[in-house]
Amino acid sequence: MNITYHLVGTLWHLLSLLPLRILYILSDIIYYPLFYCVRYRRKVVHKNLVNSFPEKTGKEILEIEKGFYSWFCDYVVETIKVRTMSSEEMHRRMTFDGLDAIYEEMERGGHTLCFAYLGHYCNWEWVASLPLWTREKLHCAQIYHPLESKVFDKLFLEQRSRYGAENISMNQTLRRIVTMQRKGEKSIIGFISDQTPHWNNIHLWMDFLHQDTPVFTGTERLAQQTNGCLYYIDITRPKRGYYRATFRPMQVDKDATSEYPITETYMHMLEQSIKEAPAYWLWSHNRWKRKHEVYERKMEERERGKQERIRQNQQQK
Repeated sequence: MNITYHLVGTLWHLLSLLPLRILYILSDIIYYPLFYCVRYRRKVVHKNLVNSFPEKTGKEILEIEKGFYSWFCDYVVETIKVRTMSSEEMHRRMTFDGLDAIYEEMERGGHTLCFAYLGHYCNWEWVASLPLWTREKLHCAQIYHPLESKVFDKLFLEQRSRYGAENISMNQTLRRIVTMQRKGEKSIIGFISDQTPHWNNIHLWMDFLHQDTPVFTGTERLAQQTNGCLYYIDITRPKRGYYRATFRPMQVDKDATSEYPITETYMHMLEQSIKEAPAYWLWSHNRWKRKHEVYERKMEERERGKQERIRQNQQQK
């Protein structure tokens, strides 16, 4: 692992030394074989787009596809660049708005925690530069899912902490957040919550981009338990190489009958971002691989198994 880590890390470091304008030329070169020859996940991307935008023509879908692959190649080289990008350059290219509103709400409401929802939209890796914009006493952290490759997991952890953000593994989230709250450590914690949950973690299905979609609800439970204030990070791309992240308060309906109003609010806000500039979402992810009817069948099988175990235990007694 050490040899592979050093080899990959050295190559990554050397590439990151190139100016972004050169890396964007590399991105443009990569785009053509990726889209036309390798056809990286083209079927998944096309299916996701067609199902998400049934009102669009084939020509419009193709334009979004091309825009997605062009942006995705940019995302790759932009992520590589983070390894050696100076704080000054990152501060210039990735800006944040709305922080004053968070400071005021935390003071006014006595909150120590701010839960910031975001999606795999625009360059989420650059959001880790938030500490460059916050006050000294405000801690920044992000929840991450460890990668299967130990080499890339280590490399990504290193660069996600380059600007001062803390990385919290998903299986340590509750423990770390409780510790923050007990210490009164004022923190903004970023949650990327648009992935596909495992079958056992599905508690809510909702209509998202015209499709029946299982969604994560764990962040909502944490927010309710800790009384954290809630914001959505709305990211836009004014031009190539520049992003603007705006913290928007999540206006959750307190009278909503839904069991998960925070999660639904987040998904609606993310959906709006995607509709405004669809090319910048991670369409290559097989987001809708879980089907509701399969879920129902699994739940029925689980319930039958549970009842059978109860019956067997009663017979043994």
